Amino acid sequence: MGNLRTFDRRREPRTITDLPLQAWGIDTRGERFLQEARARDISLSGALLFGLDADLRSGDVIGILYRGRKARFRVIWSRYDEGGEKMQVAVHRIAPDTCPWQDLLGEPQREGPGPGIASENSISL
Repeated sequence: MGNLRTFDRRREPRTITDLPLQAWGIDTRGERFLQEARARDISLSGALLFGLDADLRSGDVIGILYRGRKARFRVIWSRYDEGGEKMQVAVHRIAPDTCPWQDLLGEPQREGPGPGIASENSISL
């Protein structure tokens, strides 16, 4: 059959971890939510979140609070977990917000939006 190859379009390294955080925003029904979740795959520009009850879709903007630091993130994709009860959500940080877990990564944050980071100055938390 041949070799199966996977392509990784990410422009920066990911760190596998298990961070407790709070997420808030507006779900697909237009209702506000605030809840605890976990991030298990993080980088300066994004994360993979687990354990969300809120239904979210690509393009939604949510807030994340980690150790007293908050930032806005855009939902890239979302799906239900294997049990079908909780959401898994890939998010990308909106510039100019500072990465809340930057100190865990040991990398300096770039000035300005950088490649692939959207700028949304009109959205407030």
